Amino acid sequence: MKKQKIYCFLAGAVLMASLAACGGGAKESSASGTSGKTEAESGKEESSGKAEASDSADSGSIRMSWWGGDSRHEATLKALDAYMAENPGVKIESEYGAWSGWTDKIATQLAGASAPDVLQINWNWIYQFSSDGKGFYDLKQSKDDFDFSQYDENLLEQMTIDGKLQAIPIATTGKAFFWNQQTWEKAGLSVPKSFSELLAAGPIFKEKLGDDYYPMAAGEYDLMMLLTYYMQESYDKPWVENGAISYTKDELADGFDFLKKLEENHVIPSQEKMQGDGADSIDKNPNFIDGHYAGLYEWDSAVSKMQGALADGQTLVLGEYPADYGKPSTIYKISMGFALSKDTKNPKADLKLLDYLLNGEGVKTLGLERGIPASKAAQKTLSEEGKLDGLVYEANKAASENYRFTLSPYYEDSKLKDPSEGAYYEIMDNMSYDHEDSKELAQQMIDAVNELESSKA
Repeated sequence: MKKQKIYCFLAGAVLMASLAACGGGAKESSASGTSGKTEAESGKEESSGKAEASDSADSGSIRMSWWGGDSRHEATLKALDAYMAENPGVKIESEYGAWSGWTDKIATQLAGASAPDVLQINWNWIYQFSSDGKGFYDLKQSKDDFDFSQYDENLLEQMTIDGKLQAIPIATTGKAFFWNQQTWEKAGLSVPKSFSELLAAGPIFKEKLGDDYYPMAAGEYDLMMLLTYYMQESYDKPWVENGAISYTKDELADGFDFLKKLEENHVIPSQEKMQGDGADSIDKNPNFIDGHYAGLYEWDSAVSKMQGALADGQTLVLGEYPADYGKPSTIYKISMGFALSKDTKNPKADLKLLDYLLNGEGVKTLGLERGIPASKAAQKTLSEEGKLDGLVYEANKAASENYRFTLSPYYEDSKLKDPSEGAYYEIMDNMSYDHEDSKELAQQMIDAVNELESSKA
């Protein structure tokens, strides 16, 4: 496969960067290569990493890590600076970067007992890194140090393994369709409301705007989620049920035929074209930034990042969910949580910080950078501030009204999702680079998903 050597190189580079980062303490760099230091911490000497054991919520050093785009970084750093100004006995060492390579980074830190005290985690990481409930600090041990009453019990239950609360749910998120209004107008078209309109738009973009304009962009994992949407809509059943993929080989082959049509009809660029653009994410891709790629199937929690990446004068608008093949069925889930390292020395201080960020004054600064907050207190604050509206809110509301099936907790497992060796990436590249038969691709997907699901049973 054409990308194998590239993947091997990238995987090695990520591993080397992660190993180097584990010994770096406060000087640790983000995945994108920029320093992960708060403004209040700049110029400080390197620390040894973990603070001494303490039971004080008002003093000590806290390492905190997260991934995201520039707007999330800026908002989080601003909130942390404000917290340190109010709590001068607390110093926060920030480690942040882009999503690319972040799972590998955290996996290396967890394996080496060098993880930050406070970690932003994906929902599925509690299964990946703490299948017995012992991989992260059990928050039930500190139930009086954080206002858990602000969260629906069913959300807390989704973050619990073997009776141990692994993380605080930050937000819910769903996938939605977004379109670059100006590029569609330039092509003389209204944004699409159906897959048939989207398929028809490809040749028009090519004719009117040129070969390098496409109605939509999708990387390998985006294609995977488009496939999931198509399958759930077309066959009215979840992606995984009872620990196995729900579709027959012929049904899944139909899904791959649909993805091939998108590429063949000039709706999406090939993966070779996407890789040739030289960006590790769509928001960094110059063809998305300048409007040559005019659509996305994206998380509502990421749309601020995507909008912020666009050149001046361009705007993303929320699209309708296509219903050509049945009732829409998008992906909707807990987006992420904050967990504590099982080795944290001061959970009281960690949780006081999180209560400020998720339930207190920090909510005003963080806004919707991580999606629509799960905290009732945060929702009330943002509503009163007039911030519980706009594109993120509207997209989340639309997603919550257009999902019908619960996602398997292993849908995002690294064995499937990892960019360097995950099955999703390999299979989608087999389709786009090597043009493999749809039934062969379907069997590869069935084998990969079922093998993983059975290994977790």
